[in-house]
Amino acid sequence: MSAEPVIDDLYKLRHSLAHVLAQAVLKLWPNTKISIGPPIDTGCYYDFLFEEPITDEDFKSIEKEMRSIINKGQTFDSETLSTKDAIKFWKGRDQQFKVELIEDLATEGETEVTHYRNLDADGNETFIDLCRGGHVENLKEIPADGFKIMSLAGAYWRGDETRDQLTRIYVAAFPSKDELKAHLEMLEEAKKRDHRKLGKELGLFTFSDRVGPGLPMFLPKGETVKYELEQFAREKKEHLGYTFVGIPHIAKTELYELSGHMGKYDAMMPVMEDDDGDQYVLKAMNCPHHFELYNAQPHSYKEFPIRFAENTTCYRNEKSGELAGLTRVKALTQDDTHHFVRLDQIESEIEMILSLMEQIFETFGFKDIHVKISVRDKKKKGKYFGDDALWEKSEQTLVKAAEKWGVPFIVDDGEAAFYGPKIDVDVNDALGRGWQLTTVQLDFNQPENFDMTYVGEDGKDHRPAVLHVAVLGSTQRFMGILIEHFAALFPLWLAPVQVGILPVADVHEDYARSVETQLKEQGIRTEYLDSLESLGKRIREGEKSKTPYLLVLGDKEKEREGVAVRNVKTKEQVEVSLKEFIQKTAEDISERRLDASIG
Repeated sequence: MSAEPVIDDLYKLRHSLAHVLAQAVLKLWPNTKISIGPPIDTGCYYDFLFEEPITDEDFKSIEKEMRSIINKGQTFDSETLSTKDAIKFWKGRDQQFKVELIEDLATEGETEVTHYRNLDADGNETFIDLCRGGHVENLKEIPADGFKIMSLAGAYWRGDETRDQLTRIYVAAFPSKDELKAHLEMLEEAKKRDHRKLGKELGLFTFSDRVGPGLPMFLPKGETVKYELEQFAREKKEHLGYTFVGIPHIAKTELYELSGHMGKYDAMMPVMEDDDGDQYVLKAMNCPHHFELYNAQPHSYKEFPIRFAENTTCYRNEKSGELAGLTRVKALTQDDTHHFVRLDQIESEIEMILSLMEQIFETFGFKDIHVKISVRDKKKKGKYFGDDALWEKSEQTLVKAAEKWGVPFIVDDGEAAFYGPKIDVDVNDALGRGWQLTTVQLDFNQPENFDMTYVGEDGKDHRPAVLHVAVLGSTQRFMGILIEHFAALFPLWLAPVQVGILPVADVHEDYARSVETQLKEQGIRTEYLDSLESLGKRIREGEKSKTPYLLVLGDKEKEREGVAVRNVKTKEQVEVSLKEFIQKTAEDISERRLDASIG
């Protein structure tokens, strides 16, 4: 299956609306330079170079003009031009971005390009764009109440910060007013769940200007969540025979020169030099260190597969404009693994990895899985290590593994790592938004670079393959996703505080302290909310802090050695014996149940 866009009715609607957006902008600001305007998952966008900046206040006038264009029922007509004539055409219109796009196509061997004209009822041209097609028959097919301009953003031309900074206009577009409304409501809910907002309110993590942007620091409650996530992943892996290792956070630059990262990975941190003149760099990835660990001992075919695992922090010089809370940081902790395998073990090992991934995702309620196989751009082979035969073999191996897994997938040209193709797995959260999590990269090239060998059954040296795997990806990013997925009301086992204890009055505090002691003896994380404040205020405080269970303890509970359990998620309250509560809660925590519930 290919990553070429599926040109269905929704694609056509959104693609056509991008043309309408550009036409409206040129009508209102005729000297604007236009660049690209693709459809996206929720609508479309278009990038412009304006003579003067526009603001949110201009949205209404743009939308009004767009609706006017739609209501006129314009149609599309295509024409094909030679690249030479197309370049001349756009130069005549002083549209340098279109000229550059066509020049690049010509360099890649294209001799012709297509243009689509918008025509009014009399057949007059109202707009023209460089385009490969995929449009509605008539613009009246676009519901005039099914779109809304959402935001402006800066976007460097061709993603190059040394080039022009363009203005990107985002539009949400759906087949009906009701679907647009549902999308806007989802966005409002997403604002409430924003992990940056909730992380601050709940005291999970913080950032400091003195420490630096993109360098999150975890407060006690946040560190508890992070620790539980890492331990969960570690236990799953140890059960499958992974061996955990430990590596330093820096290395000589020669290590990354050998791996190729110093020349091909643009997020490496700046180089440091010690008193001896040796150059070092903070590690941006762990694989070169793990390769050196592999080479530290001889290996036999009988040992395979060898699975090195580690929860360790990497450091990447991300651009400040791309940093976003926990989901894009400069210091990221990976649940990183490297699988050293014989060639006959590759498919079974990938099958094991995907099974592990499904088990982990199920624990968090992630079920809607999307798969992409990233392969190299065959037109730009110089970007990658290795010869054609190795790449063809690697790519076909991943395709076969995905086919055997049985989940639909697409193949995305040009998105492979420089040393090998990869499987990327996306999941949808509770709001239906997709997040890329697991990566499985197949690598035949680095074993060559690092001269990795093992002694085969024939007594001769053989070359292993390497699988680079991160199931959660970055712990920081995964935490950010989970905060939004659960609206910070984590499953019981993951909650930083699992039980809040609320004595009704001071006469109940002795019993409440006894309950607290018994819970802590079972490893249940508790918080004591004493009776200085009113019961109602303490209940609201417990609910606001997203503590799963609040135990209200009064005369009746003290007399019966029971607890009144208020379930913060369901808002229901039930009475059970203290013994039953402790037993059920401890069991739910140890089994990491997603649906753990009392009340």
